[in-house]
Amino acid sequence: MSLQGHIVELQRRHEALKKEIEKEKLHPNADEAKILELKRKKLQIKDELAKLSISETRH
Repeated sequence: MSLQGHIVELQRRHEALKKEIEKEKLHPNADEAKILELKRKKLQIKDELAKLSISETRH
């Protein structure tokens, strides 16, 4: 997969996690542990996207 393709896939996953977090928050008995785990995954993706963006601008 090309660098740009990898970035696009990470952006797609980041958006999907964002939607899943929003959906989970709407439940009356929202699972806070699940929400925290989803947020952690979303942050990891955001960090990876930031690293790739820096890498891409250097090349």
